[in-house]
Amino acid sequence: MAYRVVVLVSGSGTLLQALLDAQAAGALDARIVAVGSDQPGCRALARAQDAGVDTFVVPMTTLLPRGSAARQAWDEEFARAVDACSPDLIVLAGFMKLLGEPFMRRFAGRVINTHPAMLPAFPGAHAVRDALTAGATTTGSSIFWVDDGVDTGSLIVQEPVPVHPGDDEDTLHERIKVTERRLLVATVNELARRAPAGDPTSV
Repeated sequence: MAYRVVVLVSGSGTLLQALLDAQAAGALDARIVAVGSDQPGCRALARAQDAGVDTFVVPMTTLLPRGSAARQAWDEEFARAVDACSPDLIVLAGFMKLLGEPFMRRFAGRVINTHPAMLPAFPGAHAVRDALTAGATTTGSSIFWVDDGVDTGSLIVQEPVPVHPGDDEDTLHERIKVTERRLLVATVNELARRAPAGDPTSV
């Protein structure tokens, strides 16, 4: 049985595209069964639809505070939509919301994310900018298991990326993304290959 992957997205979907391209080329040892989003009409959903992958949306176009009743209700609805796809693995690929307790309770140990820095350095939404501001000469890409914190989960793999003289946020981020896409495809493949032996989180 194919290792079932659900990808969650909020934006343009370049990380998703790397997975879709690998799948189309027969280089993904898993099957992307659905792509879900909180943002109706985002480019990533169109990428999935162009590739013939099912999509779903549970809209949250304005920020709901974590812990609020409205946010908890959204997390529960989103978790139900994901659960309907029977995922072995959930990949956050540019998904810009912190998942709440109802979601994480249901899917703990099955959610991975990418981050454009060598965690625990430069967590949060502005990692590339923060690395440049700090004068770092090296940053990188991390893939990790998602927990209840902000970029605090157990690391799966990391790879450094040098900061070049004259880099700005855009040029550095684009170079990190090249590494990030390759690492994400390799990580999904490794998890898929290990899954039949038992625990899919054993990487």
